[in-house]
Amino acid sequence: MSGNKQISKKKKVELREICEWVGYGDRVMDLGCGRGILLAELVNLKNVYALGVDSDFGKILRAVKRGVNVMHCDILTALKTFDDNSFDWIICSNTVSELENPKEIVEESLRVAKRVVIGFVNYGFWYNRLYLLFKGGRTVNKIYQKGWDSARPANQISVNSFKEFCEANDIKINRKHFLKGNWRAPCKFMPNLFAGYALFEISKK
Repeated sequence: MSGNKQISKKKKVELREICEWVGYGDRVMDLGCGRGILLAELVNLKNVYALGVDSDFGKILRAVKRGVNVMHCDILTALKTFDDNSFDWIICSNTVSELENPKEIVEESLRVAKRVVIGFVNYGFWYNRLYLLFKGGRTVNKIYQKGWDSARPANQISVNSFKEFCEANDIKINRKHFLKGNWRAPCKFMPNLFAGYALFEISKK
C-alpha cells in the first residue's frame, strides 16, 4: 500500500471523529487544508461555514473545485486577519509537524477559535523508537517516505510531548483520540508508545 493510500485511510477515520466533535452549522477553519477534502465533507455532513488556508496553489484549485472557500497565504498571516473567537473550530490536521513556528500558530489559533483540533503522527510510536535504537536515524517507511536529505523539516511530536506542551502553556485538553499503528483501530493502551496517530481537542484554560 502506498503512503498516500495509507494517509487517505487515516483521513477517513479522523474525519469521523472530527464530525462527532464539530456542531451543526459551526464556523470551521482548516489550516493547511490541502485539497479541501475534510472541509467539503464537514460542509456536506454538518452544514458548517468552512474556510481553508493553504500556500500550495495547485491544492487550492482542487479545493475550490470542491466548493471550499480558501485563503492562499501562509497560516500565520491568515490567522492575524481575524478577531478573537471568529471561529468555533480551527483544525490543524497533520500540519503542526511541518511548521517553523508551531507554538505561535497554536496560540493564534486559540485566540481566533474557541476550540482547536490538533492531529499529528506520533513520533513516540514503538517502531520509530526501535528504528532509532538499531539504525541510529529517522524511520523511512510508508509515512516517512523520504530520508533527511530530501524530506521537508519535521517537528518530531509525541503524545507525551504534546501533553507537556499544553500543560506548560496553560492549554486545556478537552478530548483526545488515538489510532493504532494501522491508523484505523482506536488505541486505548499506552498511546505514547502504541498510537500511530493522535488527535486532540484543545482550548484556553
